[in-house]
Amino acid sequence: MSAVVLAAGEGARFSGPTPKLLAPFRGRPMVVWAVEAALAAALDQTLVVTGDVDVAAALAEAGLLERVTLVANPRWASGQASSVIAAVRAADAAGHDAVVVGLGDQPLIPGEAWRLVAGAPPASPIVVATYGGARRNPVRLARSVWPELPTDGDAGARVLMARRPELASEIACPGEPADVDTQEDLKRWS
Repeated sequence: MSAVVLAAGEGARFSGPTPKLLAPFRGRPMVVWAVEAALAAALDQTLVVTGDVDVAAALAEAGLLERVTLVANPRWASGQASSVIAAVRAADAAGHDAVVVGLGDQPLIPGEAWRLVAGAPPASPIVVATYGGARRNPVRLARSVWPELPTDGDAGARVLMARRPELASEIACPGEPADVDTQEDLKRWS
């Protein structure tokens, strides 16, 4: 099983002096928090899907680059679905049977949430984290649902779960799933 951090988008609503994923969040680049949480799940591999922003230097400075596999998504501008597809292709090539997908702009989701989603009983091919009853990331996707994932647009598994709700189960997780999309979000959560 592979952890996947989606870090390919441009963060168009974030109008700061640095790209959103590299913006300082509690003293470190935001993407570093998400990658550390994914690594804490101790899965077989951790993939970081990149696109608009080169996050390699930030991950190297944090001592994380050697522990992850970067997956370039040349279609990042087409939306999040293309990043999910890039991740599942890399996971498929590596022989994984499932991926646990989270976002690089959700720095307050702890490693424990990643572990809970990864370790949930395999009763459903999709397992989604909940926080206070609301579905958010990370989401575990079994190999059996990869062919049903959308290939374009700005939504990943959410489209599949809406179309095929019987495929998904939930697991309550600790943490704060806030997306940091704007400068206001960054100030609020920092």
